[in-house]
Amino acid sequence: MIRSKATARVCAAPALSNRVLMLGGAMMATAALFAAAPAAHAQSQPSGGAPMMMHAVAAPPALNLSAYGEVRTAPDMATISFGVVTEATTAAEAMQLNATRMNQVMAALRRAGIEARDVQTSGLNLSAQYDYIQNEPPRLRGYQASNQVTVIINDLTKVGTTADAVVAAGVNQINGIGFGLKDPSAAENQARQIAVRNLQAKAALYAQALGVELAGIRSLSEGGGYAPPPQLMFARAEMAMDSGGSTPVAAGQLTVRIDITGVYDLGR
Repeated sequence: MIRSKATARVCAAPALSNRVLMLGGAMMATAALFAAAPAAHAQSQPSGGAPMMMHAVAAPPALNLSAYGEVRTAPDMATISFGVVTEATTAAEAMQLNATRMNQVMAALRRAGIEARDVQTSGLNLSAQYDYIQNEPPRLRGYQASNQVTVIINDLTKVGTTADAVVAAGVNQINGIGFGLKDPSAAENQARQIAVRNLQAKAALYAQALGVELAGIRSLSEGGGYAPPPQLMFARAEMAMDSGGSTPVAAGQLTVRIDITGVYDLGR
């Protein structure tokens, strides 16, 4: 009995040793396969050429700059916004009174030489008016009708006299006046040229300060452009009137601005 157990132990030892040797051989084969993979990949190129190598390409140095050009020019047109506000005890009466007065205003505009295409209704409103007394419910006082009109005046010498004419015809509210350009393209093109010259000068200055060569421009984008200035507000028409004659109006000058952004390549 004791002899047979010893024999069994002696016979089992070679089997375990063989398993260890087999596992070690498999790991060595796997390592050899991974080691040979790059070479196999390199030899798989078409026509048996040299292995293809991948290199990271660094972006060339560049300048990203912005500049603008401005041109001041005299306006050649004006826009006036005014209105007729009427009140009455009933809505129909308020609207009828407003329409009568607005027809008089339209006739005054025609006499002043304003063409129909340059007159546009910009607002029409009817609202109930209430009196508010403390500790009492709101009390209806009547109705208010408002008709707002925007007029384009192409002759700046007629701005003051036109304002006087419509006020005399029944306008009791002037909302504002603004000046503009009929065709701003010439001023915009001049501003573009100034903007480009300013951008070129700034790029050359940066390149000189950095001690590098300025190459060509990679991209150029534009922003800004002509925008009519906001209207000047008047509380009431009578505040804009001059007791010595027609309403004085100063057109002044407009500023047309073009903003640009450019990217320049730099030499190394």
